Amino acid sequence: MKLLLQALVALLFATASFGQPNSADGLTYKSGYSSIMKLGKDLFNGLKPAEKEFVSPQPISIETDVAPFIRLLYYPDEPKPIRGVWISAGFIDLVNNVSHAKAIDGIEKGYFKRYIEILSQETGEKSLHPLPNDTRAAYWTEDMLNEQLSNFNSIVGICVGAKLAHHYLGHYEKYKEKLTDEKGNPVSINSVITQSEWEEAFFKGVHNALEAGCTIEGAVPFYEAFEKMKKRPSWAVYFIPENIKFSKIKKQVEKIQADFLSK
Repeated sequence: MKLLLQALVALLFATASFGQPNSADGLTYKSGYSSIMKLGKDLFNGLKPAEKEFVSPQPISIETDVAPFIRLLYYPDEPKPIRGVWISAGFIDLVNNVSHAKAIDGIEKGYFKRYIEILSQETGEKSLHPLPNDTRAAYWTEDMLNEQLSNFNSIVGICVGAKLAHHYLGHYEKYKEKLTDEKGNPVSINSVITQSEWEEAFFKGVHNALEAGCTIEGAVPFYEAFEKMKKRPSWAVYFIPENIKFSKIKKQVEKIQADFLSK
């Protein structure tokens, strides 16, 4: 039954557009279900052999929830448990929009900041608001869509890579009893781990994303955005703990990429 449900969800997402808009020419984002699944495999392939023991070969599974989240996935299967992450339809919409807003900002300064202000008011109870004036032809050129895709892969690569690190660093095992509340609702591991543990997993995730062919340029403004929000939406905790100031670790993230590219 579990495999059947997974297949049905996969079919749904393979044919869905994640609520994305269309340009006047019918263009849509290139960051769809197939690209996400490919990136998941690339992230796995970039891990060290010892790390792969704690991560499934296809580590990304998708839920249809409209609230943006990325959560640890663990299922006690045979011959070994399934370990990876759940990402929601809302997560995909969020990353698509943020990636596009950042690309648009290159031709319309201030656009990204305006969209972050909109995001700060989202509740996650319904689908995200569309990007402002999202049908403008200038926002849907081939170059714009390529920039959007690059940003998307950067964000997803680091978000997923960091979450996978919690499995092979032992954080899931350490905190698994705290990852559901009294009512059985899921709790983000970012709510229970220490700052040093989060940073350790995040830096591992950056390395993993780089090995998978992603760069940090799209992810950096994504994480910076949470710090710039006057009030963070409740779902922000799935991406960065409340006590983390990304500005304090940004240089280290940039150094990780510089060292990787210099090899």
